[in-house]
Amino acid sequence: MDLHLTGDAAADRLLTDNPFALLVGMLLDQQIPMEVAFSGPAKLRDRLGELTPESIANHDPEKFLEAFRMTPAVHRFPGSMAARVQSLAAAVQDEWGGDAAAIWTSAGADGTAPDGAEILRRLQALPGFGEQKARIFLALLGKQRGLTAPGWREASGHYGEEGSHRSIADITDAESLRLVREAKKAMKAAAKKK
Repeated sequence: MDLHLTGDAAADRLLTDNPFALLVGMLLDQQIPMEVAFSGPAKLRDRLGELTPESIANHDPEKFLEAFRMTPAVHRFPGSMAARVQSLAAAVQDEWGGDAAAIWTSAGADGTAPDGAEILRRLQALPGFGEQKARIFLALLGKQRGLTAPGWREASGHYGEEGSHRSIADITDAESLRLVREAKKAMKAAAKKK
């Protein structure tokens, strides 16, 4: 299933084809519009020539920051987010042999495929992935990337609910983007009332 998260065919193709790009997009998804965050990996690839955990982890930090700051900027907080992306790249390179998809596909020490709870634990161990971000990403994998790990819906919490419109995991077109935005506005309004 092709992803349609950014409104840009080339950026969406990169997210569909490159699990590390999808992970980076999720990392960038804070304090900026979702489609801008998930367009970030394509901007980086275009500016750097490639987007792999190894190339990002080994890139000179100052030059990487320059790539982040180029107009249009990858993120509104280029300094902190460039460092987080490099930390994420180093973790994927060092702990997962440079294969981002191994986080949700590789067998554990006992030789069995990971279940939803284990994948959630692995995601939360990544730099920049707290509980909420990890749950949303797990829901995205299950709803749009074909993840069939037992218990992925339960581990992703309410983000995994079928038919929900709470996060990037639920965006498949312009209409679902509108519904997610409405749901987020309603959640913020409810939080302000408390």
